[in-house]
Amino acid sequence: MTIALESTGDKNIVDRSRPQRNAGVSQAVRATRERLQFRQPLSHHFAREMMLLHINSLLQGAAAMPLLVLAATGISIYFGESFELIPWSAVTLAAYAILVFLARRASVQNFDPPTTRKWTIRFLGAHLVIGLCWAIFAYQDCATCSGPSFSFYKGVILLVALAASAMATFTLKRAIIASFGPPVIALGLSAYFHGSPYDIGMAAVLGAAFCYFVFVSNRLYVSNLTLLSFQSEKVALIAELEVANAVSDEARRRAEEANLAKSRFLASMSHELRTPLNAILGFSEVMSQEVLGPMPNPTYKDYAADIHRSGEHLLNLINEILDLSRIEAGRYDLSEEALSLVEIAEDCIGMVQLKARSKHIDIRAQVEPSLPLVWVDERAMRQVVLNLLSNAVKFTPQNGIVTVKVGWTAGGGQYLSVVDDGPGIPEEEIPIVLSAFGQGSVAIKSAEQGTGLGLPIVQAILAKHGGQFVLRSKLREGTEAIAILPPRRVLQSIPPIDDDSIYTTKQKKPVFA
Repeated sequence: MTIALESTGDKNIVDRSRPQRNAGVSQAVRATRERLQFRQPLSHHFAREMMLLHINSLLQGAAAMPLLVLAATGISIYFGESFELIPWSAVTLAAYAILVFLARRASVQNFDPPTTRKWTIRFLGAHLVIGLCWAIFAYQDCATCSGPSFSFYKGVILLVALAASAMATFTLKRAIIASFGPPVIALGLSAYFHGSPYDIGMAAVLGAAFCYFVFVSNRLYVSNLTLLSFQSEKVALIAELEVANAVSDEARRRAEEANLAKSRFLASMSHELRTPLNAILGFSEVMSQEVLGPMPNPTYKDYAADIHRSGEHLLNLINEILDLSRIEAGRYDLSEEALSLVEIAEDCIGMVQLKARSKHIDIRAQVEPSLPLVWVDERAMRQVVLNLLSNAVKFTPQNGIVTVKVGWTAGGGQYLSVVDDGPGIPEEEIPIVLSAFGQGSVAIKSAEQGTGLGLPIVQAILAKHGGQFVLRSKLREGTEAIAILPPRRVLQSIPPIDDDSIYTTKQKKPVFA
């Protein structure tokens, strides 16, 4: 099992190697998507919006149908030399004028459900009156016309009027039936009574066109309802997102306030805790070593030694918590200089050697030759190596082996690896171990003292250096912790320059032939 952490400063708190998911948000998004994809919109929910669309369509196209009526009358007079359509034209224009008047009156209304139903009935009545006017036109006959010319003329005018009405009235359900149901019936009756094959043919064409436009109008009506439903859902989602954003901002503000309070608490408590701890450590060490004289009771000497060890553990805990809080707050400044990673590793091995010998653990070093210096913070890198070595020695059993490797990475950087043959870490516990204050089951069962901050501090320090921390572990086979520094931290050596040769070159003068 290998966990490689990205080089970000907040890795010490949240393990991002596994995606974090909000079940509530995912469920809400999934339910909304299903509602948008599969739910049929309800017309009564959007009756007001459809009525407003119909009113707007009538007002914008107010001149279209009257112009068609005037054109039909003018063509009839020009070709048929008949003035019979003039009264029809006046009545039809009056009907369209009433429809536009109703639309203007309705445009200033405040539509609630009862008002919407009332105006729907009014508009359907106005469209029915217009349909009766076109029925009169469809029933007209021309005694002076010969052949199919007049039947063709009526059919074309009615087809154009039907198409225009269908496009203008599809936002009002059943308006196309009220507008052109009567003329279709009238044309059919006219063809039936006159028995002309031309009239029958035109009646059949107009009937088929009427059915087609009714179907198209219904589809457009449903499409508009769906569009309105989508818009409504979008507005609702935007409102929910705004609420969620406000809640998130408030939560972030509270978290920032809590983090600031925590930082202030740690800053004040560090002094308050360290001052008595120094006295506890100093006096307990004096008592345990019997500097001022022998202690008559040896049990008291053991108690003083226990007090000194407990005080050191508490001091280390305070230092680690303060280091982690400084890293979180972005106040962990690096004092960088050119250092040898090999020398740092050797010094740290010497510091843990005493504890390793007490457990008969053999610490071995494997170092690649001729490694250049690296540009790092000495204190921070010593803390990284000491944390990794301390963990390895702590969890390696008696007579075990700990191997420290230092060498090149494939990308030109340098790495330091600490390998032990301890019990290892179960796969499911690696994220816990890598989180702040996290401890695995091995550490809990063995009752090893620790705060669970060693590895989070290591990965945070490496992130500050632009590096990476990799943890490889297999249960009952051991663990390998690798600290990687990027290539830009490696200082490549440059061969020395001969000053005498530079001086000689400057003294030479060009010779011209």
